Amino acid sequence: MIITTAETIKGKEIQKTIGLVRGNTIRARHVGKDIMAVIRTLVGGEISEYTKLMAEAREQALDRMEAEATRLGANAVVGARFSTSVVLGGAAELLAYGTGVVISED
Repeated sequence: MIITTAETIKGKEIQKTIGLVRGNTIRARHVGKDIMAVIRTLVGGEISEYTKLMAEAREQALDRMEAEATRLGANAVVGARFSTSVVLGGAAELLAYGTGVVISED
């Protein structure tokens, strides 16, 4: 499946628009990782524990969006985007969304 942030796919014709497809996940911080993060905020630098957590969340949200697109009959997603929001202290939702389409198989 092709997933792109662009509205079109070069060399492919969009034959049918399926509509909105999405996938999300909600992740909470881990107490052990919070301790390391606090130390990093004191000395500076990347908080790699959170970078890894968010990367995993993005992949899971993308996988879920792709699964929904496939279930609805799409073979590509255009206009893909990410959105995040705080659900409660220490937990955040990551949402992947786009437009599911059927493209030519050329």
